[in-house]
Amino acid sequence: MEPLDLAIKYMEIFYDSGDFEELKQYLSDDLIFEGPFYSYNNANDYIAAMQADPPKKFEYELLSQYEDETSACLIYKFSKPGISTIMAQTFEVNAKNKISRILLVFDTTLFK
Repeated sequence: MEPLDLAIKYMEIFYDSGDFEELKQYLSDDLIFEGPFYSYNNANDYIAAMQADPPKKFEYELLSQYEDETSACLIYKFSKPGISTIMAQTFEVNAKNKISRILLVFDTTLFK
């Protein structure tokens, strides 16, 4: 899969199916996830956190997407009851064609 295909698949699983076990096949074991609230240094910890406290009632609308040979960027409108904001997420892909790094960026003031 190309980086953009992997990023879109990630979003489909995360936002639509919520089957975080399925996500394992697309993530590198040594995944680094960095976001404004949480950070993880491996895929197992990241998936365990999602399973322990799954996101609830939210959706996204893709606004822009970009890719190069080893990464993709998605810009989207995130919405859940009482909150709507723009988010950007970058996905780096390793030589094994797995997502190795995710950076999530958004304004946290609406979430406090």
